[in-house]
Amino acid sequence: MFRKSLFAAALAAGSLLWAGTYRFDVKTDRPAVDYKTGEPMVFTVQLLEDGKPVEGKKIEWVRAGDDRRVEKGEAVSGTPLTVTTRSEKPGFVRLSLSAKDADGVPLHNGTRSVGYTAGAAADTDQFEVAQEPADFDAFWAKQKARVAAVPMKELERVPVELANKQTKDKVVCYDVKVSCPGGKPMSGYLCMPKDAKPKSLPAKVVYFGYGVYPISKNDGAARNQIVLSVNAHGFLNGQPREYYENLKNGELKGYAFNEKENQDPETTYFNGMMLRLIRSLEYVKSLPEWNGKDLTVEGHSQGGMQAAIAAGLDKDVTMAIPNQPWMCDMGGAAMGHLRGNWHIKPTPALFYYDPVFHIRRYDGRLKVLAGLGDYVCPPSGMAALYNNAKGPKEIVYTQGAGHTGNAKGEKFTHKSPSVQNNGK
Repeated sequence: MFRKSLFAAALAAGSLLWAGTYRFDVKTDRPAVDYKTGEPMVFTVQLLEDGKPVEGKKIEWVRAGDDRRVEKGEAVSGTPLTVTTRSEKPGFVRLSLSAKDADGVPLHNGTRSVGYTAGAAADTDQFEVAQEPADFDAFWAKQKARVAAVPMKELERVPVELANKQTKDKVVCYDVKVSCPGGKPMSGYLCMPKDAKPKSLPAKVVYFGYGVYPISKNDGAARNQIVLSVNAHGFLNGQPREYYENLKNGELKGYAFNEKENQDPETTYFNGMMLRLIRSLEYVKSLPEWNGKDLTVEGHSQGGMQAAIAAGLDKDVTMAIPNQPWMCDMGGAAMGHLRGNWHIKPTPALFYYDPVFHIRRYDGRLKVLAGLGDYVCPPSGMAALYNNAKGPKEIVYTQGAGHTGNAKGEKFTHKSPSVQNNGK
């Protein structure tokens, strides 16, 4: 009996070892974000096993869109599946795909079910957004005044040893804390080339995604520039795992999702985060090594949200790189735009933190990264952000890319004429 069990286990392990890897291959009949309203969008879908078309599997698809239309269908794999649809208004179409075997059991690669989310869009330059608060500028002038009322003071600058062999002898890094209103300091890591001369370096401020975790130092990027990596919460850096777990399960559990806090723009969790953001920009500009002219902000998801807001709040920002930024197009759900799978319930107070409204105040360079399969931060919000920027701008959509920050897949780029003319 024991030998039979061992044989069965070995057989099962062997079947897993030799099982194929499934994936969907999806193409559109033209660049996916270049359709016109009412124009047919043709998706061609194949299910592949180890890179080759596989027969006899069941494919199910669901089409949804910013036009509020939903369509469904199914097919058997082998010959390419064609799904033809159209959008009757400017906006995005989402095509969700799943795969099952002939008995209707979902296919898996290991523990993950086989699926894919593709997208297309019509007239993205005409994508509409909700109206911004009438007192938007007055509100942010008040927040800047709150920061200005607290003298900027470097509370700590503690040298940090670097483990990266390529940078440890070339880069200096510090754990810094800077005074700030709102109850928490601006906290992060400051890295720059060793022995940097005054006014010699461009600066970059990096913001991070949602969560409670130790941030990275980004010392690799600091070999030829100042890099300030800012944690969103003002907590301690470089602590044991238990420190962050306790915050995650206690004080910061579900932060920013409290509906009561989100009734007032000064009680929402984002308020303190943005006060620290304003101070982070002031701080990096105060460093004697900054060249006084080049200031980049970047981040992914919540960090992308912060980067776009930073660009709108500080006239000295010259380059903004929001990667799949969160909280864009807060009023879109009421207009029929597809919502993210993970979102905060919109309130009028949260409109003050919509990156789309902030980017209207920015005229520097902008590069937006978007995923056509991202429905944590839907591509409609990325289009809205791009459309509302005034300066040289570029947006890169990646087909099938979810909310990973490391998008792979076919890329589609739109650029403003000023960017195209510069060849950048």
